Amino acid sequence: MRMRIAISVMLVVLVLAAGSSSAAAAGKWRKRVHAPCKRLVFYFHDILYNGHNAKNATAAIVGSPNWGNRTILAGQNHFGDMVVFDDPITMDNNLHSPAVGRAQGFYLYDKKDIFTAWLGFSFVFNSTEHKGSINFAGADPLMNKTRDISVIGGTGDFFMARGVATLSTDAFEGEVYFRLCVDIKLYECW
Repeated sequence: MRMRIAISVMLVVLVLAAGSSSAAAAGKWRKRVHAPCKRLVFYFHDILYNGHNAKNATAAIVGSPNWGNRTILAGQNHFGDMVVFDDPITMDNNLHSPAVGRAQGFYLYDKKDIFTAWLGFSFVFNSTEHKGSINFAGADPLMNKTRDISVIGGTGDFFMARGVATLSTDAFEGEVYFRLCVDIKLYECW
C-alpha cells in the first residue's frame, strides 16, 4: 500500500513538473519579441505633374478611368488612377537636402469608397553609405496615421532583405506634392 502511495505521489510530482516546464516554455515563446537586424529612416518627395510643373515633377499619371485625365487626379477618391514616380530620397524631411537615392515605382488608387492606394516601388541607392535597392509592396490606406507595407527583397547592401516599412505622411500640398516618412525595419539581413 505504501508503495502505491509513493508511486502515485512520484507520478503526480512528475506530471506537475512536466506541465510547469512546458507552460514556462510556452510562455517564453509567446513573449518573444523580434528585434530588427537593421533600421533605416528615409523621406521621399513626390511632385505630381499637373500640366504646369514639368520641370519639377517627379511623378505622372499614366492611367486614368474614362472620367479622368492625365493631369488631374480623378474624383471618387482618385479611383482608377495609376501614377509612376521617380522621387528623390533624403535623410531628412527637406526636399532640397542631398538625395541619397531614388524611390521608383508606381501607386494606383484602388477603391471608390475609401481613399486608399496600392504601392509597388524600390528605393534605389548609389551613395557612399548605401548601394543597392530595397523593394516594397502593399496596400496603403492613406487616411491612417501610419501604414505598414512589406519589404519583399533587395540587392547590394540589402541582398534578400525582408521586413516591414511603416509609412506616415509627413506633409502634403493639395494633390500635387506629398512627403512620406518611411521607417524601415529589416528582420532578415544578409
